[in-house]
Amino acid sequence: MIKSMTGYGKSEQTIDSLNVTVEIKSVNHRYFEFSARVPREYGFLEEKLKKYCNSLITRGKVECYVSVEDLEEREMEVNVNETLAAGYVKALKELSERFALKDDISAVTLSRYPDVITLHKTSDDEERIWNAVKTVAETAVSKFIEMRETEGSKLRGDILSRADYIIECVEFIESRSPETVREYNEKLKQRMKELLGDASVDEQRLLNEAAIYADKIAVDEETVRLRSHISQLREFMNSSEAIGRKLDFLVQEINREANTIGSKAQDVDIAKKVIAIKAEVEKIREQVQNIE
Repeated sequence: MIKSMTGYGKSEQTIDSLNVTVEIKSVNHRYFEFSARVPREYGFLEEKLKKYCNSLITRGKVECYVSVEDLEEREMEVNVNETLAAGYVKALKELSERFALKDDISAVTLSRYPDVITLHKTSDDEERIWNAVKTVAETAVSKFIEMRETEGSKLRGDILSRADYIIECVEFIESRSPETVREYNEKLKQRMKELLGDASVDEQRLLNEAAIYADKIAVDEETVRLRSHISQLREFMNSSEAIGRKLDFLVQEINREANTIGSKAQDVDIAKKVIAIKAEVEKIREQVQNIE
């Protein structure tokens, strides 16, 4: 199923005396990019969440927010980063001397600086917390993917509709192209009669000129390739794999064929259809940018 790279999911549950909230959202991105905001004391969760999400999400800029509230009183290990504290003390003393400030450094003052004092959970706590967070994350990610699939279904319908219109334009070009050759032949014959008057017109020369013109404006190969590309596009729309990058390449090929037809077009009606095709291709390209 086609998935959009835009999605959102949220879940909040209480598991094993832990009140856990997981919120996940994403926007389009060329690759998989992950960032998480987790409580400082549970920093180990970020890498685990990244690995879990990447197993289900292949593309997109994914942001994850996690909050964990322990509803029970549990022992925690308090760690003091003495090296960092010493650095703060030195810096504060230098500031005091430089600007003639009162030197009133206290333990309370130091404790307020980032990472001087940290709380540490035991390995047993880490396992317990991860199990709870993963359970909640599974629900949030499930909602997230469901939204991506819903959006993807809308993108699929829009792209297929535009692909159908491109084929209509191709059919017109295929039917109109031979007519332009006949019209050119008639105009050439009329011009020769006007120039030569009663003298006989060299039919063979007319045929040769018409053949050269027909070869010059021939777009059979381009329309065949266009049909092939659109057929492949439709196949991709039914794929269960991540096909965003493949679609991006395919759209470039469709646009290339349209440009070639446009450069050969000697007819106003064909030129109009080429412009219409390119307009649809550009709209498809915009939609493809948001497909996983």
